[in-house]
Amino acid sequence: MRLFHDLVDDAGLFPPTALPMDEALARHRADLERGEPVLTHRFLCPASRLPVLRVHLEEAGLPLRLGLILDTEELPSLDGLDVELVEMSSAPFETAGGRVELPEEPPLEIKARQFVEVTAAQLPVHLPEGVGLKIRCGGSEPESFPSAHDLGAFISFCVRQGVPFKATAGLHHAVRHFDPALGVDRHGFVNLVLAVCAAVEGRDPAAVLKLTDVGELVRQARAVSGETARRARELLVSYGSCNTATPVEDLRALGLTDEENV
Repeated sequence: MRLFHDLVDDAGLFPPTALPMDEALARHRADLERGEPVLTHRFLCPASRLPVLRVHLEEAGLPLRLGLILDTEELPSLDGLDVELVEMSSAPFETAGGRVELPEEPPLEIKARQFVEVTAAQLPVHLPEGVGLKIRCGGSEPESFPSAHDLGAFISFCVRQGVPFKATAGLHHAVRHFDPALGVDRHGFVNLVLAVCAAVEGRDPAAVLKLTDVGELVRQARAVSGETARRARELLVSYGSCNTATPVEDLRALGLTDEENV
């Protein structure tokens, strides 16, 4: 498995892009036709918008691999939909002290992979077999961005426990950079992938998350062994991006789209 292949889920319905359903599906169709290997070609959709999605799918006849974001109290009917994963909040499973206590069995009785969103402060959490975690890497407010230390702690937990995880929000570019509008450092998705590689090899992921040296990040990416890449990407399933063009463009600009191990 190459390091950056099947990395980016299509989150075009979500802010800040927030495309209307028809435009999001049109962009998704164009991405499918191009077949860019960095993209998972999985479409993320809130459960509350499934009725609108169904109408558009009936009209367009577009085959769709779906990632469902559970934003309603009950799971809607999934009949006829190819749902590969479901992402949900930890809120229903939080105790008064903020800890997360999941049931012994997966929270939902469906075949799709399930991911529960947590913060580093809510770890450790015991997970039912087959359930993964989700981490938010940014948002519209400065406090939505976890520190490199906290994100690194989350990654280390998942690597130690062998827990697959997804990431969401804030990963707009490949390399860590300062956002003057919010006054925060944005995490880079290349930093994230290489931080998982570092944790797999027993190194500190936070140090990699802090890197802004483009040349050093490219050097590290090219030095990742096949076994480390395989294990890292077993754990880091994907991340959602509202823009599907920028990740591809950034990797191409860094020269990381054609290397044999990336």
